[in-house]
Amino acid sequence: MSSAGRAAPDPGLVVAARQGDRRALDDLVAASLPLVYNIVGRALRGHADVDDVVQETLVRVIRHLPALNDPAAYRSWLVAITIRQVRDWDQRRRVALDRDAGLDAIHNVPDPASDFAGMTILRLGLTDQRREVAEATRWLDPDDQELLSLWWLEETGELTRAEIAEAASLSPGHLAVRIHRMKEQIQSARGVVRALRARPGCPDLGAVAAEWDGTPSPLWRKRLARHVRDCAFCGHLGAAFLPIDRLLAGMSLLPLPAGLSAHIPSATVPPAAAPAVVPHPPGVAELAVHAPRGLVPYLAGGVVAAVLAITTLVVVLPDDPVAAPSWAAPPAAAPTAVASASASPSSAPSPSARPSSKAPVAPAVSSARKGVGVWNFAGASQALASSKAGWYYTWGTQHPGISTPRGATFVPMIRSAENVTAAELNRARAAGPYLLTFNEPDLPEQANMTVGQALDLWPQLMATGSRLGSPAVAWGGADPQGWLDRFMTGAEARGHRVDFITLHWYGADFTTAAAVNQLRQYLQAVYQRYHKPIWLTEFALIRYDGGRQQFPSQEQQAAFLTAATGMLGQLSYVQRYAWFGLPATDKDKSGLFSDGTRATVIGRAFQAAR
Repeated sequence: MSSAGRAAPDPGLVVAARQGDRRALDDLVAASLPLVYNIVGRALRGHADVDDVVQETLVRVIRHLPALNDPAAYRSWLVAITIRQVRDWDQRRRVALDRDAGLDAIHNVPDPASDFAGMTILRLGLTDQRREVAEATRWLDPDDQELLSLWWLEETGELTRAEIAEAASLSPGHLAVRIHRMKEQIQSARGVVRALRARPGCPDLGAVAAEWDGTPSPLWRKRLARHVRDCAFCGHLGAAFLPIDRLLAGMSLLPLPAGLSAHIPSATVPPAAAPAVVPHPPGVAELAVHAPRGLVPYLAGGVVAAVLAITTLVVVLPDDPVAAPSWAAPPAAAPTAVASASASPSSAPSPSARPSSKAPVAPAVSSARKGVGVWNFAGASQALASSKAGWYYTWGTQHPGISTPRGATFVPMIRSAENVTAAELNRARAAGPYLLTFNEPDLPEQANMTVGQALDLWPQLMATGSRLGSPAVAWGGADPQGWLDRFMTGAEARGHRVDFITLHWYGADFTTAAAVNQLRQYLQAVYQRYHKPIWLTEFALIRYDGGRQQFPSQEQQAAFLTAATGMLGQLSYVQRYAWFGLPATDKDKSGLFSDGTRATVIGRAFQAAR
């Protein structure tokens, strides 16, 4: 993001917008949207109402702009209005919860496509301790979520402490005390997050959390943090925490949802054209009636239509032949259920977009690039053949109980340090010509290796004569000084051969267009850093939250698979990809086959992929 958003808008722009200049108001609203979206998104913790509150905030900014006496105070005024809308939303929500006491589960469930901590991790590419801090924010007290949204923006350079104090109507001393208390809560939650993710974990912690439902909450933060503080094992895990302020410094705003900023119409668009793009929701006419007279013509035009249509933009984008990239739409032959699922998960599909038993089934397509991760289950060999995968792997050097289909190849893997033995290396050599190497060495529960260990063992892998893929890191493949970057730097210094880069990627944003774009950006960043061919050996949409996996619907997953494989086909440096994975069970909900003959909706999309 450009640094333009960090400076207060030019007072001249504010004055022009206040006087009814359509283009100036357009520019002012567009510049305000990222800041408002970040404040509201974090304060509401990704609740499904985020877009509605953003909409209401910007409508009030437009309506009350003529009453702003000091144009230089625009940013503080904007933040104050945003916080007021957040508080109004919270008050309405509490009233609704009191009235409908039996429905709190419904009101409290965040939109699975817009969890703000998960989006922060994904879209800003956070790694290691920054990832832990983002996850820790889910455990805060509700009253501190609002303050967090402001303090986070202070630490990233978007707001000043004075602006926060003014917007929150707090004295500097009171604000400092509240921020200090909030930081202590985040710090204790960091310890909980790390302890819950540790592998092997603390058995005593498991006993404490036996009745926990997996949803972060202030109550369980206090209970689990008490154990972490008193436990020698869990307490040791947090000994190397960096200061929170240092981790957040320099981070940019979370980008707007895909296509949102691009769809804010210009004031030069004739007012009559706006309803044809996004119909006005109920209430626009009433808004125009009560708006200041100088803004009435403008409110009838494009910007307010865009502000009021925030919740539909992600849905509209994939169907826009101009805005959507060529890989965003599934092939014409794809099943209706797959093709229609690129809409936002929170939107209800139209009757014509719902899966139909009469929808044409796309023909299965064989492709040498298309692969899948396989572990044994009833009918695995038949399912593998039906998938039309051109290659597969089993996280090992053998495939016991699994027959290789005609036209497909098996690719061996040396999974971890313990597999670097003469017998395993001989089997890998015999299965050649490619060899996958250390599986997620940056995770304790996987290969769990230091960069030095991997580099020391690498000559034995080179001795097989196979073409070697890099260790497959779980995340951060493009990060300077990340695990993979340090490995590649060390390999070059030692003269070690690495023939291609191996990556894993799991998307926590279940909106098709956004997820595909994030994957493409990640692959491009990795290629630009290393300039080597890429194998994407694990990918799917899976959100990891509190040690538990969350999956999108079958239709959403299938839509992503179809769009993603189309995108991958346009990246010449992506040589192969492999879906995770072949079996579909209650645990592995991204799987392709429930048995040897029954393909899931995702499986049918995979069969049609190239």
